[in-house]
Amino acid sequence: MRRVGPLTLRGLGALVVAVACFVLAGQLAVPELTFLGVFLLLLVAASFVFLRLGRRSVSIQRAFVPDVVAAGESVTVRVIVTVRSMVPGAPGHWIDTLPLGIAGDAYGALPATESGLRAGAQRAEVSYSATGRSRGIHTIGPFALELSDPFGLSVRRQQVGERSVVTVVPPMVELVPISDASGASSGSQHTVTEQMGQGSDNLIARPYMPGDSMRRVHWRATAHLDALMVRQEEQESVPEATVLIDRSALRYTADATLAPGSDPGFEAAIVAAVSAARRLSRDGFRGEVIDAEGTLLADPLSGSDAPDEVESMLLAFAVLRATRTDALEQAPALFGGSVGGPLVIVTGRVDAADAAALTPLVRHASHAVLLSVAPVAGALALFEEAGWRCAAIAPGTDLATAWAEAESGARHGVRQ
Repeated sequence: MRRVGPLTLRGLGALVVAVACFVLAGQLAVPELTFLGVFLLLLVAASFVFLRLGRRSVSIQRAFVPDVVAAGESVTVRVIVTVRSMVPGAPGHWIDTLPLGIAGDAYGALPATESGLRAGAQRAEVSYSATGRSRGIHTIGPFALELSDPFGLSVRRQQVGERSVVTVVPPMVELVPISDASGASSGSQHTVTEQMGQGSDNLIARPYMPGDSMRRVHWRATAHLDALMVRQEEQESVPEATVLIDRSALRYTADATLAPGSDPGFEAAIVAAVSAARRLSRDGFRGEVIDAEGTLLADPLSGSDAPDEVESMLLAFAVLRATRTDALEQAPALFGGSVGGPLVIVTGRVDAADAAALTPLVRHASHAVLLSVAPVAGALALFEEAGWRCAAIAPGTDLATAWAEAESGARHGVRQ
C-alpha cells in the first residue's frame, strides 16, 4: 500500500479534490461543491480518527524452522499475529525487519479483521522464507503492521512484538575420508588392551579395589607381591586428531576482526576447518579445533560423529572472529614435539618461511594436511616437498575437490 505520510494515495487524492471543490465553488458559484468538499474533509478526518482512537491490541509470536541455519541455506520464519480490536479493520500489510546478514522478502498482506465484540481475538499466521547470508547471531524485527481504515484513505504503521534472534552457522562440506591415517578404521572406535606381552599372564596387574570381582584376581601377581592384585581391564581409547585454524587477520585480505562474514577468505578458512573436523570425527578420531595460539575453539569431538557435538562446534564458530596476532610460525611449540594423530592446518597466506617453520610438525603427525586460502607462489610446493598434503582453498573454490586432490597427492605428486 503506497502512502504519503499518514495518508494513502486515495486519501491524498480526496484532500486534493476537497480543496478543488472549495476553490471552484467560489469561482463558479456552485454551493453544492462546498458541501462535497466538506464531506470529503470529514471523511478523511474520520478515517484518521478511526485508526488512532479505535482500541487495537496486536501481539506476535515468531518461530524459526530450523532453529539454526547454515550460511547459504534457507530458514522459514512463521509469525502468528493476534489482533484484538473493538472495531472492524480493513485488510492491511505486514513487514518484518531483516538485518544485513539475513536476506528475504519479509512482507505480505494481512486479512481484514472483524469487531472483537463479536469475534473476540483473531489470529492470522504469516510466513516467509529467509536466507542466511553470513554467519553470526542476527536479530530479526521489529514486526510492523500497516493498517488502513475501511475506505483506504489513511494508514497507520504500528510496530509490535519483540526482536528475535536467529543463529547462522558456517556451512559444512562433505569431504572424502583421509587416506592413510594410522589407527583409523571406518569411523569406529578402537579398543586398546594394555598389555606387556603376549598371553594373559603378561597383562598389567593393579592393586585390588573394593568392588572388584574376585574372578579378576591375578593370582601370580598376588603371590609374587604378597598383596591382592587384579587384572587391568581393557580400556577403550580413541586416536586423537587436531585441526588448527590460523585466525591472524594479517594473513587474510580484509579486516576479519570487524564482524563475522566481513572477509571472504576467513570465511572460506572457517568452512574448511569445521568440515575437516567433522571428517576426522567420522573417521573415528577424537578431534580438537584450536587456533595458532593453542586456544581451544570448541568442545572436542568424541570421534562418534554425534550430531549434538557437531552442532555445538558450529555454534561456537558462528561468532568466531580473527585476531591481530600472528602466531602460526610458533605452532610447533604447541605440540611439544609430539602430535601423534592427523593434523590439519587451515590458514590464509603462507610463504617459504612458513613452510620451513612448520616442517617439524610433519615428522610427528601421522597425517599432515595444509589448506591455504592465499598461498604465495611456490609455497605449496615447498610444503609438499616436506611431506604435507596441500590444497589452495581461495573463496569460490570447490572445497570437496581440493580436499580430495590433496588426499590423493594429485597436485604435485606428493609422496604417499
